[in-house]
Amino acid sequence: MNKRSFLFVLILTVGFFFLNQWLFPPKKPSITPTETQRVYVEPVIEAKPIAIDALNQQQQQFFVIENAYQQLVFSNIGGAISEINLALYNKKDSQTPVRPIAFDRIIEKDFPQNSHFPAFPYEAAGEKTHKPATGGYYPLLRRTLFNAQDVPISFVDPKFYALNIVSSDTNLATQPYRLKKIEKDLIEFELVQPNRRITKVFSFSKDPSLSPYCIEVTIKIDGDTRGLWLTTGVPEVELISGNAAPTLKYRMLRGSQKAQVEQLSLPKNGTMNAIPADWVCNSNGFLGLILDPLTTDGSSFRAQMVPGMQIPTRLSLINPEYQPYPPEKYPGYEMQIPLHEQTSHFRLYAGPFEDDLLNKVDQTYANPAKGYNPGYIGALSFHGWFTFISEPFAKFLFLVMKFFYKMTSSWGISIILLTLVLRIMLYPLNAWSINSSLKMSQIAPQVTAIQEKYKKDPKRAQMEVMSLYREKGVNPLMGCFPLLIQLPFLIGMFDLLKSTFELRGASFIPGWIDNLTAPDVLFSWSYPIPFFGSSFHLLPFLLGFIMWVQQRFTSMNTKTTAPLTDQQKQQKMMGNIMSSKS
Repeated sequence: MNKRSFLFVLILTVGFFFLNQWLFPPKKPSITPTETQRVYVEPVIEAKPIAIDALNQQQQQFFVIENAYQQLVFSNIGGAISEINLALYNKKDSQTPVRPIAFDRIIEKDFPQNSHFPAFPYEAAGEKTHKPATGGYYPLLRRTLFNAQDVPISFVDPKFYALNIVSSDTNLATQPYRLKKIEKDLIEFELVQPNRRITKVFSFSKDPSLSPYCIEVTIKIDGDTRGLWLTTGVPEVELISGNAAPTLKYRMLRGSQKAQVEQLSLPKNGTMNAIPADWVCNSNGFLGLILDPLTTDGSSFRAQMVPGMQIPTRLSLINPEYQPYPPEKYPGYEMQIPLHEQTSHFRLYAGPFEDDLLNKVDQTYANPAKGYNPGYIGALSFHGWFTFISEPFAKFLFLVMKFFYKMTSSWGISIILLTLVLRIMLYPLNAWSINSSLKMSQIAPQVTAIQEKYKKDPKRAQMEVMSLYREKGVNPLMGCFPLLIQLPFLIGMFDLLKSTFELRGASFIPGWIDNLTAPDVLFSWSYPIPFFGSSFHLLPFLLGFIMWVQQRFTSMNTKTTAPLTDQQKQQKMMGNIMSSKS
């Protein structure tokens, strides 16, 4: 693409944008009271809360215990965790690796009423009601959403709280528990019913630095335990390459054989039962929850899909006029473990799925004498279409990248160094492919002459060409075969860069490349433009320009005095098109 063509396309795009804005100005959505279940509300409209169980909301109280890693918000309704808020990284205290990303900054700037942590006033140990603070946390669970007037427009049903007890009796999950005790790192609830008494005790581990993001849970049931299930909660949405990446996993029962972690197919509707498991994992791709029953050898679990309109994601608040993230496209998923025993102990890991963190927790709780290791590192996933091929290569490349990070303290520079190492590793294959291509180009005039001589006899022409290949020691497939060998490494690197938690929120060039797991954004606008969206990404244009220059440079070095054949003309045209489209 020459300069004149590029300027023409640019002027045409900009002209189309302004013409479309003038002819078809965006209409602001009007919301009637019957539409208040949507997760957006215009600031000028006075909306009413979604219809819910008013009695439960009036009785609902919130309590908080927290440490350097987590802020746990408990509700007396269900005696469960309504919010798990992870402390964001800051330079003064870099204990937590959870960095803010673009969505966090947009919510805090444009929707501050949805950046309160906790979402409602709460009580803490030895102190009465506190008002929520703004910012500083990442909400791991889906939670209540508010409009511009700070009116709740999407409540989370308590049955979707984490570590709530549900059963066929739909009222159990919404029963008000009595707060028995609250301390700095411990809270206890009690529910008394005619047929049972339930006591729940939640506490942080004794040394959170050795087992970060871990919660110890004890549930005692005096009475009927039939049909009771413990919930994981529904994680908030995270986007990987622009798509949600929920992952459900479970580890097979401990035994004489090596434990194995399996991924569960996402249930499309309703509830799905599965085989017995050692622990279950409910992840959004970068972060998630691991629920580990410690007093049983495993039991059947179940998973269910929750419609996005029933428990919408906070992404649905962004750009409400054009709804780039409609809630119905982002369903949630919940896993449940049965409660069979009178007293059950659980461990809940609720935090980032980072390699070092999961290994640290595994080491803390491992018991070599008994041959026990929780194996939480198995919850780590690489996401992509070809992960079954690329995952081993991605793990190897991740080790190399971590080595460079220890040397440079910059993930961006580590990626550049990893790319150089990968190019050096693949150089023999590239050289093999280039040499094969050069040999093919050297005999191209002879091949053309044979095809011209026997153009009326294609079979004879093919036999003569193959004879020429044998005589010159050339194999046309040898130019493609080295490329096929490289594919697993290249796909592995692609999956690594988009799936690694350590790169999430890591900045390379502030103001431009602020998140190494997401596309670069130079600037944004509200109105979506076809083929462009609502953001301008500079890196694809730079890459296209470099490929175009490279193609032009290569074609200049391979110029011949002989006229180009039809095949050579086609290859040259395709090279120009591919470089201009990149």
